[in-house]
Amino acid sequence: MSLIALLTNNDDDVYCFRKELIEALIDNGYRMLISCPYGEKFELLTDIDYLYDDPPIDRRGTDVKADLKLFFHYLKLFKKHRPTAVLAYTAKPNVYGSIAAHMLGIPVINNVTGFGSVLNESVFKQKLIMTIFKFAYRQSDCMMFQNSTNMKLALGSGMVTGKKGFGKKNALNYFLYGVYGGSRPVRGRDYVLIPGSGVNTERFSYLPYPADGKIVFNYVGRILHDKGVDDYIEAAKIIHARHPETEFNMMGFVEPTEAHYEKELEELGKEGVVYYRGSLKDVRPMIARAHALIHPSTYGEGMSNVLLENASSGRPVITTDNPGCRETLKDGVTGLMYHGGNVDELVAAIETFLSMSNEERERMGRLGRKRTIKNFSRKIVIEAYLNKLGELK
Repeated sequence: MSLIALLTNNDDDVYCFRKELIEALIDNGYRMLISCPYGEKFELLTDIDYLYDDPPIDRRGTDVKADLKLFFHYLKLFKKHRPTAVLAYTAKPNVYGSIAAHMLGIPVINNVTGFGSVLNESVFKQKLIMTIFKFAYRQSDCMMFQNSTNMKLALGSGMVTGKKGFGKKNALNYFLYGVYGGSRPVRGRDYVLIPGSGVNTERFSYLPYPADGKIVFNYVGRILHDKGVDDYIEAAKIIHARHPETEFNMMGFVEPTEAHYEKELEELGKEGVVYYRGSLKDVRPMIARAHALIHPSTYGEGMSNVLLENASSGRPVITTDNPGCRETLKDGVTGLMYHGGNVDELVAAIETFLSMSNEERERMGRLGRKRTIKNFSRKIVIEAYLNKLGELK
């Protein structure tokens, strides 16, 4: 029975976005090896049979020794289990897991869940990091992109080329791309555009829209500057001063590198401006209370899962024109869009939403769910993986 290795950096990623894929792969006769730092969400996977590996990942660190340790961890892991294929997600598993798998001649399917903060770096640093990505992905069998902007960027940089192949079958390529096994030294570097991680439209089913009255807005995501939390907080201050009957909530974990937000959010809660609800195991009860989601991200998203989950639940979304956000809505129909980083435009969008009748807001949410079911179902993503793995046999 073929073994598939799934690499990622957070238990949320496994449970919230990959669980249905894992179950589908097992149903199709594959065994699963999940390599991910341990977290409480693994307690929700006890009904799934899989091998577990706990890798030493410093998600946002830049320590070269720590990264080398992770690379050799993957190399040792793959030599021990010899997976049929590696499915890699998030930056460091994608980079170091891919290089280790390539050295052993193991097929890799990368999922570009966005280029993260890279796109906000200086030109020099951006080019350096993209060169590292290109080196890591040069021999992958397939790269799955979650939005067309990232895919075009990768194509323009030569990161992917399609099925025409790469290089010649010579001794140098065998040495570079199959040091330990020498197998499959020249890969196709194919690529596919998928609708993000997709959304489980049954789990995130339609939730009855709340009544008119106090209008509730949610932010769901990591508490991170590049996710636009400063813009959300500033807009909340302005709107709450004008419309005291509104409520602004924030849910998600505070990045260790940005712990200063903890004290700020505590003060905002005391003032009744923004309420920090922590990192929740299940956000659906909070979605049920809300009239809309605000996702002010300027981050290098792949495809925003929180936007898809809220739209699937029948909630209008207010978000930026950032890649990975703008694809999830039809502006003025299923939500409202503004230029990322522009607080004045965000405030104007919220004011527009508040001026609508509750019936108009509810209709916007229903149309959003209909659009999400058609274009962003997780079943589409699962089918893409099954097809690509089938081609590797």
